[in-house]
Amino acid sequence: MPSKPVADDWYPANHRYLMGVIAQTRQVLERLIEQQEQGNEDWKTGIFVDIEKEPAFAQAPPALEQLCQIFNLSPLERQIVMLCAGMEFDRNWGRLCAKAQGQPQWEYPTFSLALSITSSPYWGALTQDAPLRRWRLIEMGSAPALTISPLRLDEQITHYLAGLRPLDERLAQLGASPLQMENLVPSHTALAEQMANSWVQASQEQRVLPILQLCGTDATSKKAIAAHTCQILGLTGYAVTAQNLPRENHQLHLVRCLWEREWRLYRRVMVLDGGNTTESSEGERENNITQLLDTLDAPLIISSLERRRAIQRPLLTLDVHQPSPAEQRQVWQTALSETSSDWNGHIDRLVSHFNLNTATITATSWQFKTQHNPADDTAQAFRSLWDACRSQARPRLDELAQRIEATAQWEDLVLPPNELGVLKDIAAHLRQRSKVYEQWGFAAKGGRGLGISAMFAGASGTGKTLAAEVLANTLHLDVYRIDLSAVVSKYIGETEKNLRRVFDAAEGGGVILLFDEADALFGKRTEVKDSHDRHANIEVSYLLQRMESYRGLAILTTNLKASLDQAFLRRIRFIVQFPFPDAKQRAEIWRRVFPSQTPTADLDFEKLAKLSVAGGNIRNIALNAAFVAADADEPVGMKHILQSAKSEYIKMERPLTDVEVKGWIS
Repeated sequence: MPSKPVADDWYPANHRYLMGVIAQTRQVLERLIEQQEQGNEDWKTGIFVDIEKEPAFAQAPPALEQLCQIFNLSPLERQIVMLCAGMEFDRNWGRLCAKAQGQPQWEYPTFSLALSITSSPYWGALTQDAPLRRWRLIEMGSAPALTISPLRLDEQITHYLAGLRPLDERLAQLGASPLQMENLVPSHTALAEQMANSWVQASQEQRVLPILQLCGTDATSKKAIAAHTCQILGLTGYAVTAQNLPRENHQLHLVRCLWEREWRLYRRVMVLDGGNTTESSEGERENNITQLLDTLDAPLIISSLERRRAIQRPLLTLDVHQPSPAEQRQVWQTALSETSSDWNGHIDRLVSHFNLNTATITATSWQFKTQHNPADDTAQAFRSLWDACRSQARPRLDELAQRIEATAQWEDLVLPPNELGVLKDIAAHLRQRSKVYEQWGFAAKGGRGLGISAMFAGASGTGKTLAAEVLANTLHLDVYRIDLSAVVSKYIGETEKNLRRVFDAAEGGGVILLFDEADALFGKRTEVKDSHDRHANIEVSYLLQRMESYRGLAILTTNLKASLDQAFLRRIRFIVQFPFPDAKQRAEIWRRVFPSQTPTADLDFEKLAKLSVAGGNIRNIALNAAFVAADADEPVGMKHILQSAKSEYIKMERPLTDVEVKGWIS
């Protein structure tokens, strides 16, 4: 079958030709039977369909002749194919075969039958290296001898002869699916054209086609580039995930054979997604991928996070980056062109905070337009669009980190003026990053150091997480908490992999990353005595490098700032010290801790401030007191707070002194 579309009249013409050749083969069998019964050796036959008289075949020959040409089938091999095709298209074929072989139970074609009706017998056609078995055009049943084994046409070959184009079922079970065409930005179109040209040039020079390797974190764009490359060349790309490849060698060999056959029959190209590998199967799967790359005799495109090591075949590697800010801006403008809102200036804010590919921008715009109320003003419409961007960016990160619902506001923070000022500077950097980096040209100086990094240092409960919530709520961003103590691994290289997954997943969403328990990774730079010491420093350097290039805000929290190496601290843009609140600050926290809807009675905030606890403990005490008061159907009073404070101090394993609660209750 031709790989390119054919005229509608090709299909009925192909059917007539196939049925005609089957009828011709039937006549040969009938004359063989007649010869056996009457001793007549003159059993030549004519051709029922003349290719030259079929106008439809001017564009593409019938599928049978293409099959013979593709696999260079001999006359005997062609005859075997037709004997097997008869079984699929003629319900009386089995009885005919049995009669021709003189064995009533042999209602199927065999090599012996084919050899008896051909004028050019050739034993080599029966070997495993010959086309019929090498390309699995036929399937063999079990029998005492090779020549009398039942033969059957492979299902995919049956469909091919009939003019159909399904994917082989065994490959479909691997999850193989055709790539969908997506719109490409100019930089990605250029990559696709470069890839196509490399194959065209190699083909013209009769060289082995290089494997095309696309590296980067944007899996969707890599698939779109691969699909566009195939379209330029008139090919069809099929995505296969490396994780679905079989582990057994004989099964992997079968997959390789079937893909090579799909390429020759239909011009189908495997696009192998190397993806992320899990610790338990990484080595085995890596071997499978390498074996496939080295042995597959067909064009291949592979998608991976990082560059693969050199292999036996030529390998052309291209790095795929997210669309540039200018390209993202153009995609947004095109996607939102049908809406009534005036997006002047607002798209720049989207591009500044969200680093999205073409497919995600298109999906986000569609989601927005289905929910958009045309009566909304531009500000309301932009808020809805912003929320749609956040929603699209969440799924990848939700699997790796804990999302914190940010509801806190600036008035919930009680900090000294200097520390509060630094937090507001951080917010200003996030708001104005587009103007400074893009419009004022700082991004053109290089990507390093453009990430906004911060360290929040202070004892537990002093407001570090609350401050991150305030920033997220103020800027209408998501904040995700990552426990660094859980990320750090004793196995060399695993910590970087864990960190990479987090940053790669967060890159498109502009989220605030809150790395808690930084003490698990940071510390005084140790003297390098062995490979583990050396790698501990590498892990820290990797984290800081990713923070410096991350488009959003990355925050580290620590209880022990003094233990951190100054060389590392110099690479962090903002450092905020959260002091333990003094009595005046504790009183202010008590004034703000109860929501306006909470009924209170005769609370003395100055007396409450004598409790020597941090803000986090104050919030715990206030919340527990509210439950105690609600259960008593009373407004929150000093007695309820006293009861709750006792419980909190027990939890902290500290005594509640008389000085702290003196005069609370008369």
